[in-house]
Amino acid sequence: MIAIFSDTHSHRGHELTGEALAAAREADVVIHAGDFTSVAALEAFQNECDRFYAVHGNADSAAVSDRLPTSRVLEAGGVRFAVTHRRDGSETGLAMFGRAEAADVVVFGHSHRPTVIDAEDCLLLNPGSHAQPRGNRPGFAVLEPAVDGEGRLEGEIREPDGTLLESFDVTGTV
Repeated sequence: MIAIFSDTHSHRGHELTGEALAAAREADVVIHAGDFTSVAALEAFQNECDRFYAVHGNADSAAVSDRLPTSRVLEAGGVRFAVTHRRDGSETGLAMFGRAEAADVVVFGHSHRPTVIDAEDCLLLNPGSHAQPRGNRPGFAVLEPAVDGEGRLEGEIREPDGTLLESFDVTGTV
């Protein structure tokens, strides 16, 4: 399983509860699209997750930004992920970033709004914020291998209590 988070905005810790905490602990890979805000939040995530890949966001302290890149690319579950907090140009900028990195999925944050957009060449995925939804529904994403075993991942954006917000599929090119 791959678990995806963003926009924690905490000075205390990871702020994970319920199904979100279980997903972070059980996932083979955890991705975070930035805005931990504090080193305490970053380290709390690192302590919960075996394989943790993160970028920094615009609200992160200098101590967090010094530890994390602005963007990164990784492969998991047969899918290539390009991760950033935000890109100028909104959807177009995110899609261009995905194309430049030959990504199947662009993971991003910043808006705190759980979002899945089919950008033709790649899927744009914002898991939302599990801790600071700012008027949106709180969210995080999980992706698991499809039961048909065809190199596809089945994804869901869920609220921390497990309530399903949206389902989607990703076909990897890796």
